[in-house]
Formats: sequence, C-alpha cells, structure tokens
Amino acid sequence: VNPTREKFTTQRQGSGGAETIHPDNSRRYQPVVSLIESVDSAQAVKTYRSLYPLFQKAYEELGFPGRYFNDRLVQVMDHLIATPVPAQAPAVHLVEVKGSVPSVRPWVRYEFDDPELQSLSAGRKILIRVGPDNQRRLQAKLADLRQHLVKP
Repeated sequence: VNPTREKFTTQRQGSGGAETIHPDNSRRYQPVVSLIESVDSAQAVKTYRSLYPLFQKAYEELGFPGRYFNDRLVQVMDHLIATPVPAQAPAVHLVEVKGSVPSVRPWVRYEFDDPELQSLSAGRKILIRVGPDNQRRLQAKLADLRQHLVKP
C-alpha cells in the first residue's frame, strides 16, 4: 500500500472557529477502503488459519508466551469495531515542532483537540481520521472477518 497522493486537509469553522478535519479528506482513503472491502473474507480467514502457526510462534517470540495470537486478534477487532463514529468532524491542531531542521511533511503532525480522542489507540484514531463513511465501511469489513474467524 502506497501513501495517498493528497495531503491530510483541514478547514476552519467560521472566523476564529475550530480547525476540523475537512470532509473531503475521506476521499484520500477510498481506494484503500475499497481494496479492503474487495478481499474475500472466507478466503482471507482460510489463509490466516494456514499461516497461524507462524503468527503464534512470532507472537510468543515477541514476549507473549502462553498467550494466543488469535485471542489478541479478536480483541483488537472488537476494539476497532466498537470505535464510536463522531457526530461531527473532530477539531484538530497542528503540533509545532521546534528545532533547526524544518519539517518536510508537517501535515502528518495533526492531533485531536479533545484529549479523550487524542488518548485513543492508534487504530481508533486512524478510523476516525478516514471519515465517518469509510469508518463504517471498515468496521463492517472487520465484523465480517471476525464472524468468519470465530466460527468453527
């Protein structure tokens, strides 16, 4: 997956209002979301199951002996599926980094104004950044994958 060509965009709400994620920003992610939706869930889970011993071995080597990678995968899926869809575009601000080296890509340094949103997991923040429609589409795909994963 390559980075999107367009930059992350924001808009100001009225004069002196909050800076929010621009509604058009979600278009940047539509090709990736469409690609994810096009994956056959049953086939993806079949492939995952065939590779599971490798995932489990790597998970144990990462410091999780006696725990199951599959359990963690389902936990993360549930966590992402449960991410609330914001009622309105979240307010954001550009983090200023001071130093002698200028930032080549300053648009990647936006944070949510709301400390509660900013404290969310990286996965949940990504879901919010892609926009409400894309978020719902990705959550639906995750739910479909999860359903295939947990059935015997």
